[in-house]
Amino acid sequence: MTEEKQKKGITTFEAFKSRNYRLYFLGQSISLMGTWMQKTAVSWVVYSLTHSKLMLGLSLFATMFPSFVFSFIGGVTADRHNRYRVLLITQVASMIQAALLTLIVLSGHYSVWAILSLSFVLGIINAFDVPARQSLVNELIEDKKYIGNALALNSSMVNLSRLIGPAIAGFILEKFGDVFCFGLNALSFIAVISSLLMMRLPKADILHHKKNILQDMQDGWRYLKQEKQLRFIIAMLGFISLFVLPFSTLMPVYAKDIFRGNASTFGVIDSMIGLGALSGAIFLASLKPGSDIRKVLAINTLIFGSGLVLFSYMHHYLVALACAVLTGFGMMSQVTITNTIVQTTADPAMRGRMISFYAMAFFGMQPLGGLIVGSVSQWIGVPNTVLAEGCIALIIGLLHFRFLHISTIKTNKEPAGKAVQSVEAAVS
Repeated sequence: MTEEKQKKGITTFEAFKSRNYRLYFLGQSISLMGTWMQKTAVSWVVYSLTHSKLMLGLSLFATMFPSFVFSFIGGVTADRHNRYRVLLITQVASMIQAALLTLIVLSGHYSVWAILSLSFVLGIINAFDVPARQSLVNELIEDKKYIGNALALNSSMVNLSRLIGPAIAGFILEKFGDVFCFGLNALSFIAVISSLLMMRLPKADILHHKKNILQDMQDGWRYLKQEKQLRFIIAMLGFISLFVLPFSTLMPVYAKDIFRGNASTFGVIDSMIGLGALSGAIFLASLKPGSDIRKVLAINTLIFGSGLVLFSYMHHYLVALACAVLTGFGMMSQVTITNTIVQTTADPAMRGRMISFYAMAFFGMQPLGGLIVGSVSQWIGVPNTVLAEGCIALIIGLLHFRFLHISTIKTNKEPAGKAVQSVEAAVS
């Protein structure tokens, strides 16, 4: 039993054998903690200034919609240029954005529109940052069979930050004010920029592009159309992002109006969602190589929906927090497993563009969904809206199972030689 646990532990943290990945993980962990502090502070400040659920949706829209508009250009940029340099530039730009936000709030003469404008700028930066950052992970891992493990550990990093960041932000908002949250986020980028500068990466080949950017974009669209599994998994993430993931924009309403709490209450709820997501990420990182992650995704989508349904009308605070943990656990698979399938299935020359489709589905649909959820919640109420989002997640989970069933039938109908060739192609 002890030997099995040791093997499981080795599998869970195998990606840390790569020095460059260790540096990446450490720097990003610190930076992301600051990012979640800023995100929490922005949501709280916007709702405190406006008391509008629609403005909460608009704040999400301002941060994420630019990623939808410019993400594919960002993906082409990641495929055409040195991903390491692109990432370094976007991290410096993000630090400047956080510093400007700090200075504006520190001046005391600002409006909600100033905050939303800088959030829009951050969204543009993220459109180039995400494809470069995600596709660079593949280059940081020496043993490529642990790419999935590295991506799951990335999710652990994101959600550990989500667990700690909002809780710290809630405390700082109460004791010191919003400007400290924004300032600490600006300082946190020093860690990730330093970690990037300390990496020892092999000299990148100079790429000579015979096609222009527009032709590269068209090639990306054609490639996605040919790959049915990629197309389905990205489409399902798009629906989840549009109709379900924006539930997070309503959490300040639960904290302030339903549970009669304050900024700390909001931070705790957000942290419990992060705790569930962290648990889900560790679970995914511990999966044995060769596990059917598509089936895991289907099951966890049902868990995600069930958590939201239970949370929607739960007025007992402690039980609601338990439901939030369940929600976060199921939510984690949507991002991590989709990312893993994209990274391990896509052709290396197309990886940046396929990640940009992933980013468009994840970041692009959420702001539109935030506006929809904010508007609908004012019409039918917040609990009914969250309940509806949970039901939609349950339906999407069932669609995943249907797709798996159809894929299994088609595979079984293939001639033995063709089936072997398909397996060999998937492994290669």
